[in-house]
Amino acid sequence: MKIRDLLLFGTLLTAPAMLDAQQTTVPSSSASQAAPEDEGLTGSVTDESEWQDLGIAIPSFPTNASVPTAAEGGNTEALGRNVARVVYNDLRNNGLFKPVGPDQLPEVAFPQVTAPTFDAWRGRSAEMLVQGFVKANDDGRLTVGCYLYDVALGSELARQGYVVKPEEWRRAAHKCADMVYSRLSGESPFFDSKIAYIAETGPKDRRRKQLAIMDSDGANHRFITNGQATALTPRYSPDYSKIVYLSYLNGAPRIYVYNIGTGQQTLVTSSTNPTFAPRWSPDGKWILYSMAIAGNTDIYRVPATGGQSTRLTDSPGIDVGGSYSPDGSKIVFESDRSGSQQLYVMDADGSNQKRISFFGGRAATPEWSPRGDQIAFTHIGGNFRIAVTDPYGKGMRFLTDSWQDEAPTWSPNGRIVQFFRTERGSGKTGIWQVDLTGRNERKLNTPVDGSDPAWGPVLP
Repeated sequence: MKIRDLLLFGTLLTAPAMLDAQQTTVPSSSASQAAPEDEGLTGSVTDESEWQDLGIAIPSFPTNASVPTAAEGGNTEALGRNVARVVYNDLRNNGLFKPVGPDQLPEVAFPQVTAPTFDAWRGRSAEMLVQGFVKANDDGRLTVGCYLYDVALGSELARQGYVVKPEEWRRAAHKCADMVYSRLSGESPFFDSKIAYIAETGPKDRRRKQLAIMDSDGANHRFITNGQATALTPRYSPDYSKIVYLSYLNGAPRIYVYNIGTGQQTLVTSSTNPTFAPRWSPDGKWILYSMAIAGNTDIYRVPATGGQSTRLTDSPGIDVGGSYSPDGSKIVFESDRSGSQQLYVMDADGSNQKRISFFGGRAATPEWSPRGDQIAFTHIGGNFRIAVTDPYGKGMRFLTDSWQDEAPTWSPNGRIVQFFRTERGSGKTGIWQVDLTGRNERKLNTPVDGSDPAWGPVLP
């Protein structure tokens, strides 16, 4: 969906901006005292210390009039509670805050959205307060307002509003959570994003694997392929318009680019040789992949529109799993040229190949953080665990400790790592995520088993 369909308006430190053609505005709080833009919590996502547990109250978003709507709930009053629930769940599952949601809090009246009863919230030990409203517009769309207050200071910290189609109401909730997260943590948002993954059904020795996409919280799920061909290892393009993935039909591997807007698929390259792990370059112009020829697997680069491939590695053994650094200058990959799977880094043209993992065990499926400061990978040493290291192979630490966790992918802001977990015995797979402290794990609900997750960038 383009920005014209979801109009972001009104920010901290600005006068109320226009919401729609009728020049509706986000009402300002009578107690509002905008804080300096660089204030808020600070910290590094690579720090292992505990983040502050910040208490945030998120009551139901009231409406000025209960009006029927096609959005979930059937009317704007019910929708206001659903919006608050999504905001609450977003903030609850990232490991930074201690929110209390609308089902545990009293409702607020519509006028209180811009004039909070701070004394009452102080009595509930709330440090921050998220309030908002839902209003039906004459054109059938919805206006959702979102406000963040510092309860102790009795002041407004930020406010935004969104005009959305009824079917896009969850985007407004995610944008609200993004505003709160960014203002309090000082980090980039990530809730208004999508995830591609491989949906798996059938017995473990004959799995049916389809390409599927969903919101970052598992909502709005849909299948992209019908399962006649096996789909593997999807990745979103940097501009969110496409997904590259590997398809196997009758044993023949092909790399396709799926256009999300048009539903069209473009063949990038095909071969009779085993092919693995297509990945985008940060500028969207190239796709990395690995291919095995005569028992030797190397990493190749091909234009995203198709064409001639260029081989980047040429060593005995298996080189696979290339992932670009955010600036596109380097590639991390796995290779067994030293005798076991290890992490290597090379320049984008294939030069200066260097091993960086010397911490024991084996290392596979590396992916560079969008922040550039970490590489997530699968550590194999008995069990399969998700681990991170810096780009030089220093400071390695485990994020998970299960039987078989693999194939990490990063949230758009580089704070959450997503992966898939296989159950011992049953072979059932599921999509999980963990924050960089390693203390907050969460399983995403999917209609069927899931593997090979790929987290896309924040939606425009």
